[in-house]
Amino acid sequence: MIFIRYEKWRSYLRYYPVTCALILANVIMFIVLTFNGGSTNLYTLVDYGATVNVGPEKEELWRYATAMFLHNGFAHLFFNCFALLVFAPPLERLMGWWRYALLYLAGGFLANLLGVAVSSRGDLGIVSVGASGAIYAVYGAFFYIAVLQREMMDESSRKTLYGVLVMGIIMSFATPHVDYVVHIGGLIAGFFLYGLMIRVFKRNRR
Repeated sequence: MIFIRYEKWRSYLRYYPVTCALILANVIMFIVLTFNGGSTNLYTLVDYGATVNVGPEKEELWRYATAMFLHNGFAHLFFNCFALLVFAPPLERLMGWWRYALLYLAGGFLANLLGVAVSSRGDLGIVSVGASGAIYAVYGAFFYIAVLQREMMDESSRKTLYGVLVMGIIMSFATPHVDYVVHIGGLIAGFFLYGLMIRVFKRNRR
C-alpha cells in the first residue's frame, strides 16, 4: 500500500522536500491572511491572489498560480494539507522532485484556468482559492498509473485510489461552495500531464 506513510518525520522531510515545501507555503500564506483581514474575507483573498471570474482580475494570469496557496478557512487548509501529506509523497518519489513540482503547479494552474473559464459563463462573480485543483492533478497522475501502468501500483493502493476519487467527485458536487470544475479539471490535467511528462522526461522508475 503506497498511501500509508511509514516514514519518521526526518525521513519524510528528506524524501519529500517538495511536498513539505508546498504544505509549508500553504500554512505560511494562511497565517499571512489571518493577520491581514482573515482567510475568509473575500477582499483579502482577492488582494493576495485569488482567482476571480469577472473584471480585470480575470485576465491576471498570475492569480491562477497564487490561488493554489490560499485557503478559505482552517478546515479548507487542513483537508488539503492532509491530502498532500498522505497521498502526494509516492508521486514525488516516482517522478523526482522537479518533475513532480512541475506537474503539481501546471495541473493546478490549468485547473484554475478551466474553473474561471466555465464560471465566467454565469451571472455570478466568483472568488476561488485552494490547492484542490493541484491535488486532483496528483490524483490524475495516479489514475494514469493505475489504469495504464498497472504493474507499478498494487491492488490495494489501486482500490484506495478509486475510493478516494469516487468520494472526492461525489463530495465535489454535493458540498456547497466547492468548485467541482476545478477538481475535475485538475484530475484530467494531471492524467494527461503525467502521460506527456513520462514520454518527454525519461526517468528510470523503481
